[in-house]
Amino acid sequence: MKLENMFKKTRSGSARKGYISLRERRPEVPEGLLRKCNKCGSAIIAEDVKRGYYICPKCGGYFRVHAYRRIEMIADDGTFEEWDKDLVGANPMDYKGYPEKLAAVQEKTKLKEAIVTGKAEINGLETVIGVCDGRFLMSSMGEAVGEKIARAVERATKERLPVILFACSGGARMQEGITSLMQMAKTSAAIKRHSDAGLLYISVLTDPTTGGVTASFAMLGDVILAEPKALIGFAGPRVIEQTIGQKLPKGFQRSEFLLEHGFIDRIVEREEMKTVLSEILQMHQKTGAPRREKRDMQPERPEAETAAGEEEDELSAWDRVQISRMKDRPVGSDYIQTLFTDFMEFHGDRYFADDKAIIGGIARFHGQPVTVIAQAKGTTTKENIERNFGMPSPDGYRKALRLMKQAEKFGRPVICFVDTPGAFCGLEAEERGQGEAIARNIYEMSGLRVPVLSIIIGEGGSGGALAMATADEVWMLENSIYSILSPEGFASILWKDSTKAKEAAGVMKLTAHDLYRAGIVEKVFPEPSHYTVLNLEEVTNRISESIDEFLEKYESMSAEELTQRRYERFRRM
Repeated sequence: MKLENMFKKTRSGSARKGYISLRERRPEVPEGLLRKCNKCGSAIIAEDVKRGYYICPKCGGYFRVHAYRRIEMIADDGTFEEWDKDLVGANPMDYKGYPEKLAAVQEKTKLKEAIVTGKAEINGLETVIGVCDGRFLMSSMGEAVGEKIARAVERATKERLPVILFACSGGARMQEGITSLMQMAKTSAAIKRHSDAGLLYISVLTDPTTGGVTASFAMLGDVILAEPKALIGFAGPRVIEQTIGQKLPKGFQRSEFLLEHGFIDRIVEREEMKTVLSEILQMHQKTGAPRREKRDMQPERPEAETAAGEEEDELSAWDRVQISRMKDRPVGSDYIQTLFTDFMEFHGDRYFADDKAIIGGIARFHGQPVTVIAQAKGTTTKENIERNFGMPSPDGYRKALRLMKQAEKFGRPVICFVDTPGAFCGLEAEERGQGEAIARNIYEMSGLRVPVLSIIIGEGGSGGALAMATADEVWMLENSIYSILSPEGFASILWKDSTKAKEAAGVMKLTAHDLYRAGIVEKVFPEPSHYTVLNLEEVTNRISESIDEFLEKYESMSAEELTQRRYERFRRM
């Protein structure tokens, strides 16, 4: 009777539709084959996830990766050499049950501690690597974790190798109390010595990176990368909400939030991580041989400044002001794209924001690594609004300075493209110290121990331009301008009438030819009559040849000669 009733139920129910309802019968799936995504709730095949970089094939959510698996994903096959595998910590507070908890998690994870360190190759480039494993007490940083990181960094310093650390942590380990707190100082001090030796440190932030790890080694990278949507912050959302009772906005403390607020350089998809790390390592390789690969030289041309001067009298100063502001004139990003290869943009000032009015990063010029920074106007109304019409805030100048100091550390020349009506003068810019930011750039640029070249490609407005033009040489395009402020502002201040801007332009001596004759700039490059991206290479070919000559000249100088010559350049003015 029971079998008959069961048969009737099946026939009257789902069997008629050609399937068996999961409510009536559980699917017969081999144990371990299926997993449930904790983000979208979908059932997914475990092997597909493993083969797909531990990413949910349904929603694209990231699963946390075990340390050894992460190393397999990043390092070349068979190149990883583990260090300090058996190093373990103590129980400094005699915390009850802590040794037993450690023993249990060691047995479960087959790890002795929450981080794996060692040496490996990434696309043939040798590096020291450390990877936190969230399965081990949420990869909290106790004495052993701090010691393993410090030892790895010290050995990297001795062997003159770069360091890559993958952070994933709940923070300091509570069971070890103040000893755990001291690991923040220990790891930071080791990284400072590594940095002082002129060596590269890349920090990769994964989900989650919080607490004392965020407030120490995780945020000290020369380059800081993050995986998408990773939780990153000093105090976690739950702690903040419970402490101050404040509801946090959506996306707060996620990677995208940190990128917008200037704390990380770039968000990198997991599938791209090995490639991006390899590119950064390659750009920082130290070799004894010259790295600049000369292009085939173009046919000889007249000296740039002579060629530019031929039509000097055809246009008034106000005409040139108008041309410098034309909407279809090439902008900073166009020069970066045309003159350089392998450009990798870095973001943020590490203080407050990523100002889109300045773009910068590392690139190659004829094969040689350089740092490139440009004041960035947009090519559409939407882009111009996003880039604040090329008017940087303090965050932009601090980003530029951060990249310049990074270039100095690694011995890279700095090439700047200037194009701004002036620094942004809004309330928030003043609140965040616009004057100090500009002053700090000028102060630090005067003493940079690497060659610095600035090229004014459009408007060079006031201190906002000088903050990126305190250089060994300053060049201008013939229809660019460089002045104490805009002609409108000049007329308004001196004549109380901004409508006299045209007359002001005539007396301000702001054209490239005026400034060349005054010894303010070293070169002037001619432009086509209607200068757009379509004929950009007519100008960049000349600029490219001159940059080659500039680098050949200034890279032969010692740091002391460079800074002394730069000082004397401005001292004469």
